[in-house]
Amino acid sequence: MLSGDKIVLVVAAALVDDDGKVLVQRRPVGKPMAGLWEFPGGKVEPGELPEAALARELGEELEIGVDPAALTPCVFASEVAAGKHLLLLLYTLRSWEGEPLARHADALEWLHPTHLHSLDMPPADVPLIGLLEKLL
Repeated sequence: MLSGDKIVLVVAAALVDDDGKVLVQRRPVGKPMAGLWEFPGGKVEPGELPEAALARELGEELEIGVDPAALTPCVFASEVAAGKHLLLLLYTLRSWEGEPLARHADALEWLHPTHLHSLDMPPADVPLIGLLEKLL
């Protein structure tokens, strides 16, 4: 690790519906990377397990109930930006309670993984698309 870099652990979910489509959300105006599409999730708080953090974040962002045991580790990405080292853990999720709502996003879209390539996404999310395609 380079001197001064801070590792930020972030978790995200590829919610997969019965048709094999994945949920993505668009970052709202006023947020960093506004207008970019991303997998829902967020930062892991100190002392928090990644799966518990993701269940919490999905509840806050999408108003869905998630059993942390239902999250399946999928792929990860590592990105250095602005003096921080982002480690993004992507999980797949095929069962949850409730209908996802865009509480912290401008929009939600259900897309087949092959269609994710056409979206503008944060740099850490882009390499996950091809890997996700192969796993689903």
